[in-house]
Amino acid sequence: MEVVIKKKFRIWPKKRRWQVTISVALIILLLAIVAVGYLSWLLNKSVPQTEGTIEVNGLIEVVSVYRDEAGIPHIEAENQHDLFFAQGYVTAQDRIFQMDLSRRQASGMLSEVVGKQALDRDKFFRTLGLRRAAEKSLDYYSEEARKALASYAEGVNQYIKQAKAANTLPIEFTIMGYEPEEWTDLDSITIGKYMAFDLGGHWEGQAFRHHLIQNFPEDKALELFPSYPEDDPSIIQAVKDSTIDIGESFAGAVIPHEFNGSNNWVVSGEKTESGFPLLADDPHLGLATPSIWYETHLQSPEINVSGVIFAGIPGIILGRNETISWGVTNVGPDVQDLYIEKRNPDNKHEFLYNDKWEPAEIIEEKIFIKDEEAQDYEVVVTRHGPIMSEFAHYEDTNTALAMKWTALEPSTELEAVLKFSKATNWEEFKEALTFFHTPAQNFVFASTDGTIAYRANGLIPIRKKGDSLLPVPGWTDEYEWEGYIPWDELPTVVNPTEGYIATANYKVMGEEYPYHISNIWAQPYRQQRIQDVLESKEKLNVDDMMQLQFDHYNLQAEEFVPILLKNTDISNLREIDREALETFENWDFTDSTDLAAPLLFHFWMEEIANLLFNNDISEDVLKLFEGKGNVVDQLIREAHQGKEGIWITEKGGLQNVLQESLTNAVDRASNFQGEKPANWKWGEVHAAEFSHPLSAVNPLHLLFNRKGALPMRGSRVTVGAAGWNSETGKVNHGAAWRTVVDMKNPLESYNVVGPGQSGHVMSPWYHDQMDDWTEGRYHQTFMGDEYREEAKTLVLQPK
Repeated sequence: MEVVIKKKFRIWPKKRRWQVTISVALIILLLAIVAVGYLSWLLNKSVPQTEGTIEVNGLIEVVSVYRDEAGIPHIEAENQHDLFFAQGYVTAQDRIFQMDLSRRQASGMLSEVVGKQALDRDKFFRTLGLRRAAEKSLDYYSEEARKALASYAEGVNQYIKQAKAANTLPIEFTIMGYEPEEWTDLDSITIGKYMAFDLGGHWEGQAFRHHLIQNFPEDKALELFPSYPEDDPSIIQAVKDSTIDIGESFAGAVIPHEFNGSNNWVVSGEKTESGFPLLADDPHLGLATPSIWYETHLQSPEINVSGVIFAGIPGIILGRNETISWGVTNVGPDVQDLYIEKRNPDNKHEFLYNDKWEPAEIIEEKIFIKDEEAQDYEVVVTRHGPIMSEFAHYEDTNTALAMKWTALEPSTELEAVLKFSKATNWEEFKEALTFFHTPAQNFVFASTDGTIAYRANGLIPIRKKGDSLLPVPGWTDEYEWEGYIPWDELPTVVNPTEGYIATANYKVMGEEYPYHISNIWAQPYRQQRIQDVLESKEKLNVDDMMQLQFDHYNLQAEEFVPILLKNTDISNLREIDREALETFENWDFTDSTDLAAPLLFHFWMEEIANLLFNNDISEDVLKLFEGKGNVVDQLIREAHQGKEGIWITEKGGLQNVLQESLTNAVDRASNFQGEKPANWKWGEVHAAEFSHPLSAVNPLHLLFNRKGALPMRGSRVTVGAAGWNSETGKVNHGAAWRTVVDMKNPLESYNVVGPGQSGHVMSPWYHDQMDDWTEGRYHQTFMGDEYREEAKTLVLQPK
């Protein structure tokens, strides 16, 4: 038997076996080298050309594009057509994949390239109708603005055409298996409408409070309201009578990030070392790769302006020119109202209004889905707006919720953006603001003539009745809008005696202001900290402004740590809980990356909210709970003052709530970082990654999230804002753009764009500003001749 085996299976000599092993290893290595080489070629071929000359159809004259060390394009053109054409071309070079996803998301067309998993999202945005609103807006733009839109679109399309012909589209298109379609002026306006959506208008809070009134005793429900509703008997009764299931209606609804907002401030020359005004601005939105912001410098005989814009839109929305600078934060006014519509039992497309059945407008949509049959989808629009409560496959036979929203009306924000660039003083800038309707923004302004100013600008409704806390009856005209706050009466401040103006999404007017603006404001900690710092020095400089933008002192912790400790019975705690509390002993209330105390504090505050609400309110409804931070703060304050509310009482009282939530917070922190609280570090959990949209698919995260996660100081409540995903700890929200300008020399500014300018993974400007962003460093952007010295120069030549 042994002989047979030897004949059947040849045994190679040891030397021969090593030769075979080496040969196989060399073949594998060669294949790996070929694969890596191919991948490298595939990635590098789409990196945009930034030097030399490119011939382009559609240009009138030569355009020069200088990309500085930070990858910022300085575009010099001889006329406005070429300027915006080149802006479209260059932005597409760096960001075409982002631009395409942005227009698809806003238009409800993601399923076409993503597949069925995006279908509900598409239905939501088709129902909302951002693209329909953009179509209506186009007719309201001036000829000059329409030309700018057309020129920009032409530039984008020239890039797309050339990239398709040369097979140099970014790798993301290859991975997803499609190519971008032609860009249109409507795409740009639709992206602008999406930003109005992202900055909100509070419909979700109305839906949440609707659920509370339906499902809890009235006194318990009202504890979670930001204030007591006016006209409460009729509105509350209408909500009680409604049969709409909020959780079912809005499962899958796209909810803007609650902390979308910003910081900005201006300081008078009387309080600055330079003797000229200082301006600082850092808008807080989602953090991702690439950045939501694209920094650009545009120069022509009519315009010299630098700043940022959303990729896909011409012009500069936040920035400076030779004599002025400006920045924004979100006002956050109540500009969205939900109306309870009564449906005709005999005709589901008719709704009651003033004792008559009115037919709704029916819009037939067709949603194309990758690898699936297209779906027909019906959008129903009443006199108040689209029926929002039925996109998620839920239809109530008796009532429905329609949304009225300022942004669904025609608006002309791009007109304002183009006029900002040419304004030379406050009066001209204020005139440009007449074209900026939605979203309502807190504009701060500084000028070389010494003027500092502020204006809460945008369309803010005046209601016949009701205060936008709850959905209102749609079957009567009692709750209609009566117009908007008169433009001349919007909150405005010019050259205040304090010597500074600051906003951070907190209440922007006193009780004496005659018009309703909002029920929901940001927690006050950022606003208060900014004011404290600006008042702490007689003279301020650029470095002070940059340090304040990155400030991570936690005023919420300063207030609440003593309250939490005083109301916690240490004798009933586990040993690990007592060790965790010891981390508070020497804490200076800074949310520093190397400390344990911030980790415990933020987890503890989150677990208090989880304990109070998670078992009583479903996840689908809790995501609608805007203003939860303020509500929880107030419940704790009042309980500490001896006015314990129902939600805390039903959980065993304040001491029990704090003890149980502390245990949960410690267990959660231990799962992240082990069972020795003294070794915990905030930055090991709270870290910024700037995730690429395709990085959710493993192993693509290894390709697109190249630097991994970097420890990040601060939190949601610090001036240096850094919101995070509660499950992973990853920082996903904050100021991707920070800018500081000294009006002594408005031709230079100090900026950072996290994580970088380019959307191309092989570009030197892909994640090059990520370290700067997490460490509070800035680059200088010049509008004089300095940027030409070491720039990469691209010439766009008419073909």
